[in-house]
Amino acid sequence: MFGQIPKSQWQEWMPADRRNRVKLGLNCLLVRVNDQNYLVDTGTGQKHSAETRDLYGLSTSQLLSELKTYGLSAQDINGVILTSLHFEHTGGATRVSRRGEVVPTFPKARYYIQREALEEASSPTERHANGFVRDDFMPLQERGQLELVDGEVMIAPGFTVRRVTGPSQGHQIVVITHGGERIAFLGDLVPTPYHLQLSCISATDRQPEETLQNKRAVLSEAV
Repeated sequence: MFGQIPKSQWQEWMPADRRNRVKLGLNCLLVRVNDQNYLVDTGTGQKHSAETRDLYGLSTSQLLSELKTYGLSAQDINGVILTSLHFEHTGGATRVSRRGEVVPTFPKARYYIQREALEEASSPTERHANGFVRDDFMPLQERGQLELVDGEVMIAPGFTVRRVTGPSQGHQIVVITHGGERIAFLGDLVPTPYHLQLSCISATDRQPEETLQNKRAVLSEAV
């Protein structure tokens, strides 16, 4: 998670367990624009095998139950923005139906990803293949719910996605403007608060120097 920063330093921030794993929050964001409900990222979902769950120490997804606390169901989501097609961001985008089919979790939603991200996830190199699960995104494309975007695109008034690469090909962030305020969902550009440090860049990033440049540029916009 912390790249060239030595373990003797980062373990003071996030202590590792006996299998050298650290606890991470796979946070999703619910955004309401007028009468439309949007989700940013979907977590790991619930399709993984027991072996995979044990390998990564995955807990049970709380996404749908959390939506219920806001009076919403999967049917009420109009759009889903995926910052990346890596399984920790996209796993909850699909589910296994009672018939055993992998189907979109949010049947009425458009799923927004960068075109470049789909290209990488569809034909990854050996180095990056383990980060993608085709069942997370191919059913979206097969059912016509995938919306490919290029670069910076306004999804709804005050709600914009922006291509910011480095962590992965086609990685995108979300910028929300309301009144005189702005917030940003930075995805893998800043996966933990400790990654606000410019030198703190994950070893799994596809282009670390690009991450550094883009992180510097994005953080310079913060007040």
